[in-house]
Amino acid sequence: MIQVIPAIDLIDGRCVRLSQGDFSRKTSYEASPAEMVSVFLDHGLRSIHIVDLDGAREGHPVNLDVLEMVSRGSRAEIEWGGGIKTREDVKSVLDAGAGRVIFGTMAVKDPSLFAGLLEEFGPERIVLGADVRGREVSVRGWTENGGIDIFTLISSFLPALRKVIVTEISRDGMLCGPGLSLYEELIKAFPDISLTASGGVGCIEDIRALESIGIGKVIVGKALYEGRIKLEEIPSW
Repeated sequence: MIQVIPAIDLIDGRCVRLSQGDFSRKTSYEASPAEMVSVFLDHGLRSIHIVDLDGAREGHPVNLDVLEMVSRGSRAEIEWGGGIKTREDVKSVLDAGAGRVIFGTMAVKDPSLFAGLLEEFGPERIVLGADVRGREVSVRGWTENGGIDIFTLISSFLPALRKVIVTEISRDGMLCGPGLSLYEELIKAFPDISLTASGGVGCIEDIRALESIGIGKVIVGKALYEGRIKLEEIPSW
C-alpha cells in the first residue's frame, strides 16, 4: 500500500503553500504547524514532510524552533529540508528532532560532501530531494538549472543512496495530477531506490494512479489543505 506523507511548508513559522515554488504566489493557512502535525497524527499519518522555505531562501536552516516544537514528545517521523548545506546544518536539524534530512542544491553543487554525509549518517537519514523540470534538476529554490539530469544524479550516488524524493516543478501546487511517465522510468531504472513522488496530486485518484505504477510514497500538500482530499479517505484502500 502506498504511504501518504502530508507536507508542511514554512515561512515565518507559518504554514503556507506555493504554486510552482513561486514566493509571490503564496497561500497562507490559519492552522499552526503544531496543530497540523497533531491532526495528521490523529489520522494515522506518522511521517510528515516539512520544508523550511525561509531556510531555502537564506541558505541555512531558519525555522528550527518550529521543528523542536512539533517534534518534542511527538510520535511524528519528520523529514526536513530547506537550506541545508553543511555537516553542522545536518547535526542541528537532527538534534532539533528530525528523523530524515533532505538535500537538494548541496547534493548537486557539492556531491562529495553529500556522499560523505550519506556514509557518516547513513542512507536512512540522508535523503536526496531532486526538483526537476522535465528530466533536468533545478537548484537554489528552483531558480537555476543544476546542469544534470535526474537519472545521472541518482546514479552518481549509488549504491549508497536509498531514499529519493522527486518533485516535478511544473506540477507542484497546481493540483493537475502527477507525471506518471517520469516515475515509471525512474522505478524501472532504479528498482532498489525508495522513491517518493511529489507534485501535482489533486485527488484520491492521483494517489491510486501512483500506487498502480509501483510508487511506494507520495507527498501531498495543497490537496489536503484545500479539502480536495479528505484525511478520512486516505486509509480506505
